[in-house]
Amino acid sequence: MTPRTALLAGQSGLVGRELAQLLGESSAYGAVHSLVRRATVDVARPAKLTEHIVSFEHLPTLPPCDDVYVALGTTIKVAGSQEAFRRVDYDYVVAVARAGRAAGARRLAVVSALGADAQSRVFYNRVKGEMQQTVATLGYASVIIVQPSLLVGDREALGQPTRVAEVWSRRLLGPVSALIPLGFRPVLARDVARALISATLVAAPGTTVIPSRDLHG
Repeated sequence: MTPRTALLAGQSGLVGRELAQLLGESSAYGAVHSLVRRATVDVARPAKLTEHIVSFEHLPTLPPCDDVYVALGTTIKVAGSQEAFRRVDYDYVVAVARAGRAAGARRLAVVSALGADAQSRVFYNRVKGEMQQTVATLGYASVIIVQPSLLVGDREALGQPTRVAEVWSRRLLGPVSALIPLGFRPVLARDVARALISATLVAAPGTTVIPSRDLHG
């Protein structure tokens, strides 16, 4: 089988970092093009990964690719406002998906979130749900969406502040995790990335949504 070419957006995040590493290790991919706002430093990059510094508000014509992986995301607190949050978690995600389709990609893999629902009264969940609805209409043969609960990973290695909710979740849920429904337990970023790649390589036609309960390794 001819190795595929992957396009990745969101390399600077927890899941994006794991995707970059796993895609770089996978024999299914011969090249990985990563879209970044600034060059990464002090990060070991796979030899087959090429970074492209871009503005997500004005994406250039992208290199030909087979599969698109989008792990872009922020929080309202980090973004500073609902408008800024929506710009990243909806506008940028959809923009990359559109550009990837224009570059020839037939498979799209996107990181969403637990509770995503276009009809939700919760702004965060509503934006995620609207994003899911939109990317499913862009003409991809296969769309894979993962909906992880609270992500767990090493944010300090990415130069990001540790999130209080993640610290407390590990402290409180660790000893009693077996009592917590699987779909609500914190999930490792690496497990999310593995599940996303595995589903994309299978590439079932249409839209596949993978809930958080199915993301644990």
